[in-house]
Amino acid sequence: MSTSLLYHAFGIRGYRHARTDFIEGEVLFTLEQGRHTLRCAGCGCRQVTAHGGVTRVFRTVPIGAKATRVLLKIPRVECQACGLTRQVAVPFADPLKHYTHAFERYALDLSAHMTIQDVARHLGVSWDTIKDIQKQDLQQHFSKPRLRKLRPIAIDEISVGKGHRYITVVLDLVSGAVVFVGEGKGGDALEPFWKRLRASRAKIKAVATDMSLAYILAVREHLPRAVHVFDHFHVIKLFNEKLSDFRRELYREATDRMHKKILKGTRWLLLKNPENLDPERNERERLDEALRMNQPLATVYYMKEDLRQIWNQPNKATARRVLQDWIRRAEAAGIKLLRQFAGTLAMYRSGILAYYDYPISTGPLEGTNNKIQTMKRQAYGFRDQEFFKLKIYALHRSRYALVG
Repeated sequence: MSTSLLYHAFGIRGYRHARTDFIEGEVLFTLEQGRHTLRCAGCGCRQVTAHGGVTRVFRTVPIGAKATRVLLKIPRVECQACGLTRQVAVPFADPLKHYTHAFERYALDLSAHMTIQDVARHLGVSWDTIKDIQKQDLQQHFSKPRLRKLRPIAIDEISVGKGHRYITVVLDLVSGAVVFVGEGKGGDALEPFWKRLRASRAKIKAVATDMSLAYILAVREHLPRAVHVFDHFHVIKLFNEKLSDFRRELYREATDRMHKKILKGTRWLLLKNPENLDPERNERERLDEALRMNQPLATVYYMKEDLRQIWNQPNKATARRVLQDWIRRAEAAGIKLLRQFAGTLAMYRSGILAYYDYPISTGPLEGTNNKIQTMKRQAYGFRDQEFFKLKIYALHRSRYALVG
């Protein structure tokens, strides 16, 4: 075998091919290192004295269906400059690794199209070996996402396990990349992010969050010049939760059996947007019947539909008038739920209307959440939490969530 083939096929140079053996279906190349190429691994000095060595075997790129290994006796040398005895460096493999750089690159190429388990089975190595290769690559590219160019961002917490286990995610709304993953939820989970953000000197223009007090205080303290936009999807979601509770309360108070039956089947009809009601199931007719039988429920439902119009106005001034009109009608409706929600909207009015300064939301984070949940299901969970975070950082570049 020529040294040219060693270099072009396996990325190995500076060694002499001694022999080739075929052992139990595998190809074994034995290499030797010339005396004139020995260098101190610490200082690079050529003035060294050989003192034996250790034989190591490295897995490299397979040849066809044959597993291929490289056997090399790594010399141990005493350096005349630094006075220490070390093994010489092996340029084609990382320290303490039993595979070459070429094998590592090949495994990463396969990982773009196959799961970890499939790659491990194809290459005849353990699942942990392929996982460690992926993890090392992710660490090199995503361990510290760059924050310098951040402008609009979204922040939200995501449930990732039983027992109320959460992570807090910060998303770059321009690139769609996750730039921070914190353990837990609330303001404390964001402390490492604020520290890195100050060091990066990024100029955040706008932040989208829900109406959590923890996020309000955190943004006010760390990003006082940024426009804080309260996510309109969360506002609607909060009202829908109140509507569900209100329907449940009406059901408990109803004395007529027919009335109870109609109310019991309307929860999802009330929460659906009118344009999404299924005509084949007569959902529109069933909803209208329930609204006719209960005037307070009808009032709350139509106020929900009017609430959506706050974010469909041509400009901020018009939206402010629509919001003020909604608050006024809710207070005059005589329904406790609407009166309380009107107070909530009045309190957070500036953040709601900030949408017209920066039309952003945490909607893209919901898509990221779906990808994370899909990734978890395919992997049947993650034992290595650092690897889990790195996979989240890399979600924006992945066409397929191949992890299991």
